[in-house]
Amino acid sequence: MAETYDTMMTPQVEGLIELAGSKFGLCTLASDRARQINAYFGDLGEGIGAMVPPQVTSVARKPLSIAFEEIAAEKIVPIREPGDADS
Repeated sequence: MAETYDTMMTPQVEGLIELAGSKFGLCTLASDRARQINAYFGDLGEGIGAMVPPQVTSVARKPLSIAFEEIAAEKIVPIREPGDADS
């Protein structure tokens, strides 16, 4: 049986994978949301407010870390298609 080790990452990846459904789903969900967060912060200087701001209060300054925190808080969830096996 594999041992679990303490990681420096909060929230832990294992919990995020469970919420996203798979490693691929987590990568896709987090990267898409990180792009949106990055665009939001980039557009702030121009006064364009079309993007959704971060949904959690975070001390992290990196868009990917903020995206992971949003997934952990279940503010961002994957879209499940009716034919998915998990449905």
